[in-house]
Amino acid sequence: MNPFQTRLQNLTRRHFLRDCKIGLGGIALASMLADEGKADIAFDPADPLKKREPHFTGTAKHVIYLHMAGSPPHLDLFDYKPELVKHNDESCPDEFYNGKRFAFTSSRPKLLGTPQKFQQHGESGTWVSAALPNISKVVDDIAVVKSMNTSQFNHAPAQMFLYTGSPQPGRPSLGSWVSYGLGSENANLPGFVALISGGVSPSGGKDLWGTGFLPSVFQGVQCRSKGEPVLYVTNPKGMNRDVRRLSLDALRDLNELQAEELGSPETRTRIAQYELAYRMQLSVPKAMDLTQETQQTLDAYGAVPGSGSFNNNVLLARRLVENGVRFVQLFDWGWDFHGTNASRGIRDGLTNRCKPMDQAVGALITDLKERGLLDETLIVWGGEFGRTPFREGRTSKSKVLGRDHFPDCYSMFMAGGGIKPGISYGESDPLGFTPAKDKVHIHDLQATILHTLGFDHTKLTHRFQGRDYRLTDVHGEVVEGLLA
Repeated sequence: MNPFQTRLQNLTRRHFLRDCKIGLGGIALASMLADEGKADIAFDPADPLKKREPHFTGTAKHVIYLHMAGSPPHLDLFDYKPELVKHNDESCPDEFYNGKRFAFTSSRPKLLGTPQKFQQHGESGTWVSAALPNISKVVDDIAVVKSMNTSQFNHAPAQMFLYTGSPQPGRPSLGSWVSYGLGSENANLPGFVALISGGVSPSGGKDLWGTGFLPSVFQGVQCRSKGEPVLYVTNPKGMNRDVRRLSLDALRDLNELQAEELGSPETRTRIAQYELAYRMQLSVPKAMDLTQETQQTLDAYGAVPGSGSFNNNVLLARRLVENGVRFVQLFDWGWDFHGTNASRGIRDGLTNRCKPMDQAVGALITDLKERGLLDETLIVWGGEFGRTPFREGRTSKSKVLGRDHFPDCYSMFMAGGGIKPGISYGESDPLGFTPAKDKVHIHDLQATILHTLGFDHTKLTHRFQGRDYRLTDVHGEVVEGLLA
């Protein structure tokens, strides 16, 4: 067959729309996409992580988000309920059970008062469980929110709702929005880093640090405290740094040709990502080298260089924000306390699980405060939802006590970065089923985090498919009562 005819047979409508820029298809496509990618934030595709100013001067420059994946039992840690203890093992009242859906409870459950001992701490008199002795020492530096509320009661959709504003995949994550809005203070490090511990990735997967429809350069870079800090960044055998530079130069030239031909901003982003990865070969190992810390600091955090522990990751988070990373996201798996075995029970299982976390988080708050970094670093601690004030259905007759998933009311805490210290915000009802005062929805939390960074959450947007999207969708109010 004639080669020209073969080429014509292989041409599709996609080729026509792409290549015929002055034809009707090209004109129509240009009109359809005229506003695509327009945003409140203007950035240079050749240098997308360049430091940018927010809408107004924020109180925080960095965020360390400590996510306890699986969701810790807040009623056994922060929200002390004497009435629930008093009515322990009684049937759940009708108003809290009838018409409700729960993940693993299908018959009327028994109320479950906490087996943990509580005590008031600090000048604030904040109630904290005996399972958290180190966090108890810094309660005057934190704000405990006892009226959190979400609409999702399964792990993956609840995590995606928390971090992307939607229970379905495809939206940019919280850290990506921050990186998109602020860029990075260090040209040699990413603006957003994700660290995972507990041996299991979070149920929501990489969408929790993904970019959705934002340029991919703003996605979280997953780093490790054990082995290579970032997979596939180091040079393979037989390739030195000079050869790598030559290959990147060649790729850049090819991508520049494609960018000029097609005009896709994502191509420019790809070039920037390659260049960042090249710089990270030198900067990341140094920033993540825990052997540079004193033994006193390692002992305070419970960190052991070379291990992949949560304690190591918490110390790495401090090092990363010191080096200009905007958003550090930690996921620690192992907080799903259904009571299915002794390690997932809310007695000794919870106490043992809290020990390393409590040590590291208490040390982080103290360390940042001593270094003068707490005022500009927002710390957020919590899970994707709470746990029920009653026993979980599957383990209701077991000697091991456990709680089911619960979205209606739960607790978390924040510290630093312009958050009012030493307060308990909001209240749940006497049994812990519903917010009784100052309910804080997930979108309110998102709006408040962005506010501390200097953003009006209604204006941090990106146009996609003809609509201006934002993290908080069409909801969310800044929680003024949490702000210093």
